[in-house]
Amino acid sequence: MTRGTRSHERPKMVAAKRALPWLAASLRPISCTAAGSLPKQVKIVEVGPRDGLQNEKNIVPTQVKISLINMLSETGLPVIETTSFVSPRWVPQMADHTEVLQGIQRFPGVGYPVLTPNLKGFQTAVAAGAKEVSVFGAASELFTKKNINCSIEESLQRFGEVVHAAGAASIPVRGYVSCVLGCPYEGKIAPAKVAEVSKKMYSMGCYEISLGDTIGVGTPGSMKEMLSAVVKEIPIGALAVHCHDTYGQALANILVALQMGVSVVDSSVAGLGGCPYAQGASGNVATEDVVYMLHGLGVHTGVDLQKLMEAGMFICKALNRRTSSKVAQASCKL
Repeated sequence: MTRGTRSHERPKMVAAKRALPWLAASLRPISCTAAGSLPKQVKIVEVGPRDGLQNEKNIVPTQVKISLINMLSETGLPVIETTSFVSPRWVPQMADHTEVLQGIQRFPGVGYPVLTPNLKGFQTAVAAGAKEVSVFGAASELFTKKNINCSIEESLQRFGEVVHAAGAASIPVRGYVSCVLGCPYEGKIAPAKVAEVSKKMYSMGCYEISLGDTIGVGTPGSMKEMLSAVVKEIPIGALAVHCHDTYGQALANILVALQMGVSVVDSSVAGLGGCPYAQGASGNVATEDVVYMLHGLGVHTGVDLQKLMEAGMFICKALNRRTSSKVAQASCKL
């Protein structure tokens, strides 16, 4: 190729680079040989408005939360975790739960679950208009004590009350299990313990179990080991993964989960989040980065990446912080 030809081609290359983030959905899927067996479609559960904002030290205005959820609803996300009906004494950021849930615009086909730690929270949530709820447990005794002030067994009893009441009201319940790959207080968690707690939550009536690497210490190896234990007790179709990116392993861990048959992924717009009871836990994996990876793999999400990044920019501006999404960061530079 002559120097003149390279000069002629350079503007096209620059233009292609500029367009790269928005071309993710049209990327050719890589071969099955390279990727392993992947699901054709993945359901993304957006947890930014609840898990992403709950650890913010400054109270986020209610209208900002409502606007964020409405913007996320326009992206094509199928599930947006909206708020938490927990005592304001424990999580002041979620004190406006009723106002948020009643203030959002509900889009057809989009789920807006809320976290309900106990029966009182469930009853308040239903009165506010909740159509789906989540309960939150952990595979670590010490974390459970720090997080919801009781033992694992006691927490399961509380959840049983919620699940029973939800069943009577025909309200689906999703279950979270935290610290599945490590705990800030106990260190490594045995996969058998994760499987045990997950099985109990599934057996009591949770339709889906989200397995959370709360402090982001997991690796593809530990993710595979943990999932191998859990799938012996629970159908793979009833599992989701919830990865924090503290050690930069979240996307790799998600890919392993997908290769093992998981087709539900939790993520947070702009990588917002942490955990008030897990010191050192950085944000969740960014939804933008998950969508970009999935589209590059030829996996359908139904999510508009451009609109998603706009929602991320909105909340980051409101919080006066930089996005943690690598895709959004790169797009701003191009």
